[in-house]
Amino acid sequence: MSKLLSPNAGPASLPRRIIQQGRYETITMLRNGEQLILAIVLPLMALVGLAVTPLLDGLGGSRVDLATPGILALCAMSTAFTGQGIATGFDRRYGVLRFLSTTPLGRGGLIAGKILAVLVVLLFQVLVVGAVAGLLGWQPRPEAWLPGLGLLVLGAAAFTALGLLVAGTVRPEATLAITNLLWILLGALGGIVVPAERLPGLLQGIVQFLPSGALGQALRDAFLLGVVPFPAVLILLLWTLVAGAAAIRWFKWN
Repeated sequence: MSKLLSPNAGPASLPRRIIQQGRYETITMLRNGEQLILAIVLPLMALVGLAVTPLLDGLGGSRVDLATPGILALCAMSTAFTGQGIATGFDRRYGVLRFLSTTPLGRGGLIAGKILAVLVVLLFQVLVVGAVAGLLGWQPRPEAWLPGLGLLVLGAAAFTALGLLVAGTVRPEATLAITNLLWILLGALGGIVVPAERLPGLLQGIVQFLPSGALGQALRDAFLLGVVPFPAVLILLLWTLVAGAAAIRWFKWN
């Protein structure tokens, strides 16, 4: 006790503040029923649906082997883009962002805490989806896990940047509408869950340049073929850099 009350005890370091903020953000996300539905329930429903229907037949692998990488990519989009975008938008509306940005945590620490929370929730999603997919017969290449997780982190970075860009530039109600609508459109037609070969011809040449299509195809290549497609990596990096720069330039804290 005397050590805690010592006048020489300094303030918490920035890394510790970031960890504490990330812990708070993570608990908030996992306690939110709507976010849990978006992050866990809907991806699992999509996984089961793809595993029992012939939509992915004829693409060079079992249904669950083809479906699971796309579902993992969908999880990244759910948490990093839609979930974090909506949470940040309403934090901005109620003045939480403005208040926290004036504390010792600072703006950089606040953003770092949000990114940390996205990564922790994404790890939880990977464990849950991976376990269910394993029960359905998913057999990923062991050597694919390292590049696969790296691609997931890169995809989460791209979608986090996009989510913060939307949340920081439009009203929270508009953020809610935009992120949910894009989640539906990109999930169904963006090449993230359903490979481009199964989409209408007009979309096949477009989705590969979207972060959804790039991440979905990159994960399928990694887990099914054991290769990392560098064009998809480059596309994800470009989306991360461009959206991140735009968010830094136009993000409004109040």
